[in-house]
Amino acid sequence: MSPSTSPLLVRRGAFGALARAIPLAGLLFVGSLACSSDSDGSSAGSGGSGTATSGGASASGSGASTTSGAGSATGTGGSGGGATTGSGATTSAGEGGASSSTSATSGGSGGGGGAPDPGFQPCPATGPCKVLPLGDSITFGLGFDGGYRVELFRLALQDDHEITFTGTQQKNGPAMVDGVTFPRNHEGISGQTIQQIAGRVPSPALNEMPHIVLLHAGTNDMVQGANGANTRLAALLDELIAEAPDALIVVSNIIPLPAAANAVNTFNATIPPMVEERAAAGAHIVFADQFTGFPTSELGDTVHPNQAGYARMARVWYEAIEGYLR
Repeated sequence: MSPSTSPLLVRRGAFGALARAIPLAGLLFVGSLACSSDSDGSSAGSGGSGTATSGGASASGSGASTTSGAGSATGTGGSGGGATTGSGATTSAGEGGASSSTSATSGGSGGGGGAPDPGFQPCPATGPCKVLPLGDSITFGLGFDGGYRVELFRLALQDDHEITFTGTQQKNGPAMVDGVTFPRNHEGISGQTIQQIAGRVPSPALNEMPHIVLLHAGTNDMVQGANGANTRLAALLDELIAEAPDALIVVSNIIPLPAAANAVNTFNATIPPMVEERAAAGAHIVFADQFTGFPTSELGDTVHPNQAGYARMARVWYEAIEGYLR
């Protein structure tokens, strides 16, 4: 295959065994997190009381709550179409979002979950394995061109695996990665909640049936209403399993968000047993730990990762799927 085309062939690496070796029961959630909102844009100014909404809406004033993150917090904010920050305030995630004074810490290192069936092979024997990145602005890659998808593609490239990305979105991403055409497709839309993401399943998200789905969802639910987020995620997983029964579903907890630690920790703790229950029932689903070990120094705006954070996410995704790639 020409090195100027994508996807390409790659040499099998060492991550697959690790992905299969980490039992779900052994995964822990540690650290103090906060929450912020996903949207496109940046905020400025100050004013009276109000609420911030995702997707470029405005937030103003003291006590404004935003659209991404767990629960709500108060603080001094400004009006504008993106990130609003303040001391202890929930932040609205946006392009070029400002940073908050709230800090979060995490420890340990994340990793991929156990395989549901050692004999299961979602990827075809010939041709590319189609990977669907599904989620919100973190999947979109706000703050770094292509987000985690760039490093994930590079890791597959280096190990001679043939992959491509699917999805209806083609914004954000370089033209080339290591001299190879980068598949810019994904299904990450800024500001979307779990329910809104579920509204894209099966169509348009699964229009080009993927072999692997990477799901990072729940950030915006944390601020818009954390109550019931785990129930909504469970329903989304059931829908994905029903609509794509032959695909591998990889679901992660959400990364640190420095404004709503309790809500994020509560939500994240529900995900491994949710995955384990469905895997035990025969679904092709695994858990990837994106939270543990994610330092807040790798958040670019208190909501979205910076380049190092996206690279960390890519490594966790890769550990979870490498053993399934051909």
